Amino acid sequence: MNQIYLDLVMSAIFEQFHTEQDFYLDYLGVSDVQWQQWKAGQNNLSPEANQKIKNLFSDYEWMLSQKVIRQTFLFPEKRPTAVAEYREMKTIIAQKWIASGLAQVEMIPFKNKNEEENQDFIDLRVTIDYDNWGYSDILSFRLPAHIQNQIASAHTKTALLDWVNENLTETYTLLDD
Repeated sequence: MNQIYLDLVMSAIFEQFHTEQDFYLDYLGVSDVQWQQWKAGQNNLSPEANQKIKNLFSDYEWMLSQKVIRQTFLFPEKRPTAVAEYREMKTIIAQKWIASGLAQVEMIPFKNKNEEENQDFIDLRVTIDYDNWGYSDILSFRLPAHIQNQIASAHTKTALLDWVNENLTETYTLLDD
């Protein structure tokens, strides 16, 4: 098991699920033993479970994660900061997409089973749509819900871009997993 891949997967799990156990038991449908063995590189999961792990990422985020993994092969000194670099690159790309005028930005209440948790986070989604079904590029950012008012007050594209440029990197990359 590639440690950087595992680190990126674990980061995505903690962004999207209340606990790691919720992920592997409820979402993947595997036991604790199977999950721990997979993490240790001692067994394989079913193709369906592997697809569910990949679905933690949008297609664009998956491509970006693979680039980060490749960078850590080429530059081993990047290994300790790979997850932080992945998160930072997501914010840089989102900023460029928004600045280009091609991206749409939407806030979506974070989906989780516990209603109280839904209120704690929002999903800021930045999308470039190519007018061809299934080919949109998407970057998602789980952010504390209290910043929704800051984002919502950015009524113009310029104000939204200003908020993203000034706050997204710090807000997203400094979240405790």
